Amino acid sequence: MSCSMLSRKEILEILSISRPDEMQDLSRRAGLCLEEQLGSRVYYRGLIEYSNICSRDCLYCGIRRSAGDIQRYTLAEEEILNAADFAAGKGYGSLTLQSGESASEAAVDFAASIIRKIKKRTASSLLPRGLGITLCIGEQTEASYRRLFEAGAHRYLLRIESSNPAMYRRIHPRGDSLQGRIDCLRNLKKIGFQTGTGVMIGLPGQSIEDLADDVEFFYRENVDMIGMGPFIPHSGTPLGAFGNYPAAETRLELSLKMIAAVRLAIPDVNIASTTALQALHPMGREMGLNFGANVLMPVITPGEVRKQYQLYDGKPCLDDSPEDCANCLISRVGSTGRSIAFNSWGDPLHFFADRHTHTGDEHEGAWDAERETV
Repeated sequence: MSCSMLSRKEILEILSISRPDEMQDLSRRAGLCLEEQLGSRVYYRGLIEYSNICSRDCLYCGIRRSAGDIQRYTLAEEEILNAADFAAGKGYGSLTLQSGESASEAAVDFAASIIRKIKKRTASSLLPRGLGITLCIGEQTEASYRRLFEAGAHRYLLRIESSNPAMYRRIHPRGDSLQGRIDCLRNLKKIGFQTGTGVMIGLPGQSIEDLADDVEFFYRENVDMIGMGPFIPHSGTPLGAFGNYPAAETRLELSLKMIAAVRLAIPDVNIASTTALQALHPMGREMGLNFGANVLMPVITPGEVRKQYQLYDGKPCLDDSPEDCANCLISRVGSTGRSIAFNSWGDPLHFFADRHTHTGDEHEGAWDAERETV
């Protein structure tokens, strides 16, 4: 078997790999593990960035509340529904609805209404329950999460960016709470969402020990989906102006090692190969797939607003149409020897495992013991 529970020492060894032959072997191991657990198919999540209005002021983000050089927008309902129609017609199977963070009643009402209409509108013989829907709209109350779940969303991605409380404080304004975000993840899981999170890789001052802690966090919190990628600075943000971060090549390689480490440590989760990888290398998303990722997110945001949703500098595909993205990704996936699972929700197998048997205790004690000696 290529998949096995990794010790903390093994995670650190993976993150310390430097030779090309070691990277090649790691890619092979992660690929075999993915094949054994989930098969080789790649699942799509058509991405609609439906609003860049955000109430938060994270120090790294291009759409942060205090960003003054962008035009704020919220797509009209029909624009979102048309994008959903496009996704269904292309056989994407699932959507990700993403926006800046707002916990207002009006924002939650809008999201819930859109979800219900998408589910009804995209139901077909191929997708009897309509498109699968992942939400990525930030911290909400438990009651709001429940409303969104009852409206028809069944996955939720809430990235923490770092599990290190000190690092979290360095990249967020005073008052933002890592524990508050963790509490939201636990509420999502309690409600019944397939729950996802993720981190940025290559942050200023971040160590491989921090990243090993992130892998352990994913395991302990029993998350079903991982969306992580390299830190890419935005020049208009405080963190982007700081400048003390690893070279692009280092951040890319470290991101690939993290994808592989998570695949080997938690074999049955879904892992996205993010657009940010492609921002650092023209073949970045293919590299992510080759190191164990199994999800892609083709952008179907209308072209006229894409440039207003730049979380980081150099975001790819800003001038591509949804049709361009569809054709491009078919070619990209084909180049890896993988196939696309069209008209499939592509839910993570991890979600359907018996959660009562997964407490994290198996790893946690060993990892804590190793932390004292590594």
